[in-house]
Amino acid sequence: MKGLIGTHDLLFVTFDTLRYDVAAELAAAGRTPNLANVLPGGQWERRHTPASFTYAAHQAFFAGFLPTPTTPGPHPRRFAAAFPGSESTTDDTWVFDAPDLVTALRDVGYRTVCVGGVGFFNPESALGRVLPGLFAEAHWEPAFGVTNPACFEAQLDRIETVTAELDRDRPLFLFVNVAAVHQPNRHYVSGAGHDSRETHAAALEYVDAHLPRLFDAVTGRNRSVAAILTSDHGTAYGEGGHTGHRVAHEVVWTVPYAEVVLP
Repeated sequence: MKGLIGTHDLLFVTFDTLRYDVAAELAAAGRTPNLANVLPGGQWERRHTPASFTYAAHQAFFAGFLPTPTTPGPHPRRFAAAFPGSESTTDDTWVFDAPDLVTALRDVGYRTVCVGGVGFFNPESALGRVLPGLFAEAHWEPAFGVTNPACFEAQLDRIETVTAELDRDRPLFLFVNVAAVHQPNRHYVSGAGHDSRETHAAALEYVDAHLPRLFDAVTGRNRSVAAILTSDHGTAYGEGGHTGHRVAHEVVWTVPYAEVVLP
């Protein structure tokens, strides 16, 4: 990561609430072909998230605590806020003297852009302004949220407009929180009366169908793009009697993760 800062645009996508098991099953079955085209070996890596719900997970991510491999560590971090005693920073870690990644990238010349999705990016509340407030430019509207079945397409419309207007000589850090997989997702299966693993999977298929627009928008600036694709946490559909997340359950803590460089 240290060698990419400044030379590459950066894309950070969180597929909000996406479960590892569902994402891996769809990849193996060929149901998410656009993701398979960019994932290393066509498969997701299984990792553990630092938090069980959106707000806490993203606060950790922006401090450098990305989902960690499930094998015993310590695991070197790609980027990290400097603090005494860190055991997970190495010579390859991009260490910054700032409270968060977004501020650090701004300080070295990046244009920082957030396109939010779920309610923690809705600026109508003070809490909803915390994460977007880190960015020089933040975008959210109700069409980007969980209740709109075409929410990812609405986000892509905005992303295409934003990237087309940016200075090509200035590096870009684009963060996208994809809301479509989050509950409610029953609208992605005709006739479904409730959310389930099936509707969760259908939501990811919807997102996958439109992903080429995102990749085209960021690579169309004629700069190489380093991308992190991940979920912030999973969610339960009855496992152990649980529904939803913000609980300590394996399906919540285990997330899909990938690092790729888009040409």
